[in-house]
Amino acid sequence: MGLKAGKLPIELLKKVLKSASVSDASVILGPKVGEDSAIIDFGNRFLVIASDPVTFTTENAGWYMVHINANDLYVTGATPKWLMATLLLPIDSTERQVEKAFFQLKEACKEVGVSLIGGHTEVTEGISKIIFSGTMIGEVDKNKAILSSGALEGDGIVLTRGIAIEGTAILAHEAEKQILARGIAKETISKAKKLLTSPGISVKEDVKIALSGFEVNSMHDPTEGGISSALTEIALAANVGFQIDQNLIPVLPECTEITKALSIEPMGLISSGALIVTLPDEQAKRLVFKYKSQGIDAAVIGKILPQKDGCKIKTNSGETQSMALFERDELARYFSENSDVS
Repeated sequence: MGLKAGKLPIELLKKVLKSASVSDASVILGPKVGEDSAIIDFGNRFLVIASDPVTFTTENAGWYMVHINANDLYVTGATPKWLMATLLLPIDSTERQVEKAFFQLKEACKEVGVSLIGGHTEVTEGISKIIFSGTMIGEVDKNKAILSSGALEGDGIVLTRGIAIEGTAILAHEAEKQILARGIAKETISKAKKLLTSPGISVKEDVKIALSGFEVNSMHDPTEGGISSALTEIALAANVGFQIDQNLIPVLPECTEITKALSIEPMGLISSGALIVTLPDEQAKRLVFKYKSQGIDAAVIGKILPQKDGCKIKTNSGETQSMALFERDELARYFSENSDVS
């Protein structure tokens, strides 16, 4: 059976990465499931490099690409510095579209504080919408780098802001007609569209707070596959298990309404804007208090366990079961099954 739209299945990714050997001793972190950046020893500091495309939406694609790449650096403790950008356009794209894309790119670079240092632009066959991809490079002190593989048994798992924020905002932009047809109010859709900027998809502030006096062992931002994939990726990277309580996971009202109307499972929906932090259990509640004092919703949703205990979730119904892994992100599934989405 052929592959479907979205990330490669985790088992397939693990299989192909086995052949990706790295012989350069300066590579501190190479390709690995659960780690979204590479780390290179650059003498007195580490360079951190991440690469991500924007494929689900064309709305603000340039702006969006900068922020999702910056997030991959923030969660390592790094400061983004430089960006290489690739812009692929379908045949018959207009000059206005190119100008708009680069304006978005420029504004986002200014917000993040990075310099656009090069890249590639091309009008190409075989695509139906703009695709923006970027490679972000940043720096971190050698003794301050944080990896997903750093999660330790006994850590509390803190989640900020809530799941499905990004996916809900994309749906509000790209599937507005379908959402309206299912009885969701225009006001709710309007609020959902604004989620990209408020609370937003950047985890910069959340990371800054986590690193302000707390013993953070790992951080991860839930992107494709949602929180379900993100927690599983941490478990695979760190050789641990976990148990979370679904009732404790923050979900914004707009996210609940729209995902329910479209029969989408929020646990498997792309979720940039949230941050997962694991740290000693006795510090987790203190970190949540710090977040809330800064106006950021957060909760301790579970605990890191020994690997032998597996990856578990206590569902809303009170049943404890193995964490479900979604075949692909719920957004990709919805779009592929609904060809009428504009």
